[in-house]
Amino acid sequence: MTRIGFAYNQKPDASTEYEEQLHGSSDSRTGTLDDETSSFARTAGARTGSAVALERAAFSKRADDVYAEWDSPETITAVERALGTLGDVVRLEATPEFPQRLRAARPDIVFNMAEGFTGQNREAHVPAICEFYGIPYSGSDPFTLSLALNKARAKQMLDHYDIPTAPFALVESLSEARAVKKAGLLKYPIFAKPVQEGSSKGITERNYIRAGDELLPCVAELLDSYEQPVLLEEFLPGAEFTCGVIGNGREARVLPIVGIRFDALPEGALPIYGFEAKWVWDRPEKPLQMFECPARVDDELRARIERVTLRAYHALGCRDWSRIDVRLDAEGVPNIVELNPLPGILPNPEDNSCLPKAAAAAGIGYDELIQGCLLAAAKRQGVRFGRGRRGKR
Repeated sequence: MTRIGFAYNQKPDASTEYEEQLHGSSDSRTGTLDDETSSFARTAGARTGSAVALERAAFSKRADDVYAEWDSPETITAVERALGTLGDVVRLEATPEFPQRLRAARPDIVFNMAEGFTGQNREAHVPAICEFYGIPYSGSDPFTLSLALNKARAKQMLDHYDIPTAPFALVESLSEARAVKKAGLLKYPIFAKPVQEGSSKGITERNYIRAGDELLPCVAELLDSYEQPVLLEEFLPGAEFTCGVIGNGREARVLPIVGIRFDALPEGALPIYGFEAKWVWDRPEKPLQMFECPARVDDELRARIERVTLRAYHALGCRDWSRIDVRLDAEGVPNIVELNPLPGILPNPEDNSCLPKAAAAAGIGYDELIQGCLLAAAKRQGVRFGRGRRGKR
């Protein structure tokens, strides 16, 4: 029987549960209004590989979302159950012992949904280790995962391929933010975000910058909380959508488009689907009706959204599946906001997980979605199910 390794990160019960597994120390300075020095090496993120940095992030007034990307036991169990119909599933939690346990398990293929622990390339760690040992795995490769996680680098790639994305600037210090402000490089309003976070970490209403006097305080707070460069981009005022993509090459297709309903947010809230909307306002006892799927758009706009989504999917080298966020500019042109090669896959429909929601609208059940990703990966790499052997490549 095919042996399937299942790589994941599980949300801890307490914010300090995994600190003892992280090594090193940090005395990195953070951005303040008086701090004029910063470098990418020093601002490598609240996930610098040190327990000190992680602890600071866990208790910061802004970085209270340190484990937002990791998955709950419910999701992990649901994925394991779905994979179980294809083979013998071996759980491989992506802790520091992952390489040894991967070698001992000797899976025929790995289903990867691990977001990683530390560093700028954390989402690439599991795929890179699999490649080192010559073990096939699902999803995008290490380069694509690292590229997509760095929002600025991803936008540079989109620019290269002439794929619409909002004008932006990357600042590593307050002096650089001050230079952007002085030169008038971006039009207000501007939205600021940490350059290398997912699951709406660091994306709050406080990041919406209406005028120049709000720019430096916002950047200073983000530098202080997340200890990484800050992406500044012109705020796109139009409707927002998220698009699930499944498949590879010419077989890749966009699932029914999910429309974001900003009218479902609390009264007075800004039209931003950020951390508050995902993790604060959307509660089980009072869920936000944030999504409509399929989105109510005309055929012409739907085609334009699908076209730009697939262009971005292929330009960044995404594989098997992804979720891509799109927003309209003032002229109604679909712009890529960001790409998520490790999309959220919460099993409960009430949890507002967009890829499963889009799949359901296409008549694809949760188990079929999970299995489809692994089957697409197996097809790419010549893995045959049933006999537990890899085919010739």
